[in-house]
Amino acid sequence: MARGETFEAGELTDTSFYILLTLQEARHGYLIMRKVEELTKGKVSIGPASMYTTIKKLLTAGLIEQYGEGSGKRKTYIATAAGVHLLKKDIERRESMLDHARIVFNAEGEL
Repeated sequence: MARGETFEAGELTDTSFYILLTLQEARHGYLIMRKVEELTKGKVSIGPASMYTTIKKLLTAGLIEQYGEGSGKRKTYIATAAGVHLLKKDIERRESMLDHARIVFNAEGEL
């Protein structure tokens, strides 16, 4: 599946997942990056180029929207209802994947 088709398929990339997750509250880019690092205890870091490319895609897909006026380069974003819905569906998908992995590894005595 091409990367651009993931939203339509109901799937999120890890970057999209974390950006949507942090945008349950309105944040601008720098705060998004900091929140992701805080949530993941530094295990996930989203660089500016990747973040702003993903934000543009999320905006185009209607999964986030600009919040308030924003000043200059510091625009603030928040998840839309469609974004929250897709995030929740993706969480269910990821949980199902983990369940499948547990079945396989438990059957082999590895977990």
